[in-house]
Amino acid sequence: MKHFQVAIRGSGIVGKTLALSLARSGFSVALSAPASAAATQDLRTYALSARAVALLQSVKVWDALPAHAATPVYDMRIEGDVPGGGPLEFSAWEQGVRELTWIVDAGVLEEVLDHAVRFQPHVTLVEGEVSAELLALCEGKASRTREALGVQWDRRPYGHTAIGARLVADAPHQGVARQWFRSPDVLALLPFDRPQPGHSYGLVWSVPESRVDALMALDDAAFADALTEATGGAAGRLRLSAPRGTWPLAIARADRWCGPGWVLLGDAAHVVHPLAGQGLNLGLADVECLSRVLATREGWRRLGDERLLRRYERERALPTWAMGSVTDGLLHLFAAPDAPLRELRNRGLGLVNRLTPIKRWLTRQALDT
Repeated sequence: MKHFQVAIRGSGIVGKTLALSLARSGFSVALSAPASAAATQDLRTYALSARAVALLQSVKVWDALPAHAATPVYDMRIEGDVPGGGPLEFSAWEQGVRELTWIVDAGVLEEVLDHAVRFQPHVTLVEGEVSAELLALCEGKASRTREALGVQWDRRPYGHTAIGARLVADAPHQGVARQWFRSPDVLALLPFDRPQPGHSYGLVWSVPESRVDALMALDDAAFADALTEATGGAAGRLRLSAPRGTWPLAIARADRWCGPGWVLLGDAAHVVHPLAGQGLNLGLADVECLSRVLATREGWRRLGDERLLRRYERERALPTWAMGSVTDGLLHLFAAPDAPLRELRNRGLGLVNRLTPIKRWLTRQALDT
């Protein structure tokens, strides 16, 4: 059996990016390649931070994305759950950056990563178990290997389901991302350039489970009308350009991220609510951190040394906990129906909007996640 330095289980975006990042440092990598499933349209759109983009540039993937698959966000507008609640507005110009984030087509990003790993000589696609110094688990939130290792998985369902879709608006998006905290649901429109450049959006609508069936039962025209009403027409009249999809929402965290010869990354280690769009950014920051820790280790230290892997865990523990706490707190804050709290939280959005130093700090945290 051929021996590798690192074996990666899970060939999603995090797993493939880790393989390319480690191969760039000269490590021999085995990447699991499960049998291909029937092709389905990927509705996901990801908001990528500057740190995530820099990582993808370093592994020669970002510049290979077609122009229509990555759309810059120049402005962001967040509104509360009362008329005129907020708004909280962020501007790339005001923050002194070229863009606040990039909205990326998940399916196209996966395709470009697939192509890159197949032409990377230090990466071998494998099926089944292989011999390796270090096993990196990027299998996602339902990781079976994590369970077999005895890692405790603290998962708390929100009682919410995300509805995802691709939309086209009759008004141009102008690079503006929009979000509404509507008590108890959270609705986000992410500017996109597919299928119609300058007029498309990715939808992420977090709604209580009690409402999901009714919304999904609507025909496309009625669902689009419900969206237009929910957004107050701020993005123009909307129509669906692809079938809708749903997935349950929860916050989750592993009680430990590493052990002798193994390490967890991405959703296998932590899951947060998508309202801040930081889930994949956290996973790619894991990749950047672990790659650096392994590449700069002492020459005598083995890759699977638990003390070495703890350096990665310590560095990533606080940022992921903080982001999980912020998204969890915001969801519960705006889901509460209490009238006094409702008034207070909406005034809070407006207050933060007037405090430029705080807005600048919040922007910097998002860019560096």
